[in-house]
Amino acid sequence: MSIRVRFLPDDITVDAQVGEPLLDVADRAGVFIPTGCLMGSCFACTVELEDGDSLRACIASVPAGREELTIHLFSDPTW
Repeated sequence: MSIRVRFLPDDITVDAQVGEPLLDVADRAGVFIPTGCLMGSCFACTVELEDGDSLRACIASVPAGREELTIHLFSDPTW
């Protein structure tokens, strides 16, 4: 099943498959998400969903049960 993933603030949209790693989706879309440990413990890859929930992109995948997923990217100058 294909889900449309929208990255803000640049409004870049790409189709992704349920279960596909978010970092792979972002890379394919040409969107940079900073990473540190790649295990979710450093929080460098934290992104926010449209409902206000946040997740760590390095350990997250495209969830089932949605037609579209909007991801708000943060800019952290320490990374």
